[in-house]
Amino acid sequence: MDKLKRVLSGHDGENNDETGIIERANQASTLAWGTRMKGFIVCFVLGIVCSVLGSCMLWIPRVGLAVFAVLYSVGNVSALASTMFLIGPCRQLKTMCAKERALATVIMMVCLALTLCAAFWWKNNGLALLFCVLQFLAFAWYGLSYIPFARDGVMKLCSMCV
Repeated sequence: MDKLKRVLSGHDGENNDETGIIERANQASTLAWGTRMKGFIVCFVLGIVCSVLGSCMLWIPRVGLAVFAVLYSVGNVSALASTMFLIGPCRQLKTMCAKERALATVIMMVCLALTLCAAFWWKNNGLALLFCVLQFLAFAWYGLSYIPFARDGVMKLCSMCV
């Protein structure tokens, strides 16, 4: 409305806005907290449903592995993207690439790609399942990095079991 008033009054050439274009775009794209929570819950539940549905489809002859690989990978991506609703996409990418999460992020993304390659190009069931397990473990390790001292606890638990 202010822009329309400036245009109609002939003062459109002036830029009295103290905020830059990135700041204005960021303000325009922000969501209310309730909307963020709804988006997070929907994306996270969709991710879980896709992963579970993919696991059920694994037992269908001939096409089951490909459907499983796609649904399981889409489920993981959806669950990962759900946190973008809570902290925003830029901050999500920064935290994914942080020192304590970078390795888990890279392993998760590489295993995701290799899962799809094993299912579609190589048509190797064993490799696809192996990459899905590695994808799950990397995603779990990534998720544990957000909980203080969780990784240390898991490492101690594993060392006690061995």
